[in-house]
Amino acid sequence: MVSKKCKYAIKAILYIARNEADDRSIFASEIAKNENIPQKFLESILRELCNQRILVSKRGRYGGYRLLKQPSEISFTEVMRIMDGPIALMPCVSLNYYTPCEECNQEEDCVIRAVFLKVRDVTLDIFNAATIDKLA
Repeated sequence: MVSKKCKYAIKAILYIARNEADDRSIFASEIAKNENIPQKFLESILRELCNQRILVSKRGRYGGYRLLKQPSEISFTEVMRIMDGPIALMPCVSLNYYTPCEECNQEEDCVIRAVFLKVRDVTLDIFNAATIDKLA
């Protein structure tokens, strides 16, 4: 399941992408108000997105947040991994967070794993194709 943190991150990035066209930075308070996100929670999410080089922030009267990457370069996959970690439903099929299952003797013969590998691949295809530019 996708966390609220991840959902809010995607909503915030989409909001910035839609509204920075007038060549202005977007304040956290504006995003919080218009997207109905608790501001303190949003600020921690935005900080994390800045740390991961998705956004850049500027302080002051003309400050706020802007996209650091092009909207076409930001996929749901990237944001989901930043906010929630692994996307795979089982650790033995994760691309970035792999760990073997304790009860498995041979992963190659595991029929359960085979199904979840297919689920992972289809899911990643969908999330990788869902970029900010296509939704903004």
